[in-house]
Amino acid sequence: MGQEEFRVDLRNPTPEDVASTVRSAQLIFRINNTMPFTSEHDALIKELFGDRMGEGAIFTAPFNLVAPEMMTLGKNVYIGGNFLGMCRGGIDIEDDVMIAANVSVLSNNHDLYDRAVLTCKPVKICKGAWIGAGAIILAGVRIGRYAVVGAGSVVTKDVGDYEVAVGNPARIIKTLDKARFEE
Repeated sequence: MGQEEFRVDLRNPTPEDVASTVRSAQLIFRINNTMPFTSEHDALIKELFGDRMGEGAIFTAPFNLVAPEMMTLGKNVYIGGNFLGMCRGGIDIEDDVMIAANVSVLSNNHDLYDRAVLTCKPVKICKGAWIGAGAIILAGVRIGRYAVVGAGSVVTKDVGDYEVAVGNPARIIKTLDKARFEE
């Protein structure tokens, strides 16, 4: 993606950082323990994401997010259960993306030598992409328009528009016919 890495030192959080972390963790717990497809559930999701979640997006519980304020969801996004989002580096999911169950999107990691420091790079999942069950998307990766990531794949590098990536580490096995997608 060409995005610059940035670092976050976890040793000295501000009172605002602590309050935000506690608020998010408690809100996510409430969402994960509230009957889905109810007005109460919808209100809690709205409270968590505010205007960072597009119309028609569905986020299936249970899920876990760290720094959810750094995550945006486009219109008509579907995210299956057991999603893990490490969002400190930023996670941007565009319109019409489908993410199956048990997917992890990790926009941050720990420094190899100073584990109290997070190394962060944004993840972008572009319009119409499909992420298969159990896939792992690592920091700094861009998943292109209408790209497919196979189930169980570990994505360490960008996947281009219309490309299909599978395996660990994921590799491109084919390119889809662009003409078959309605734009």
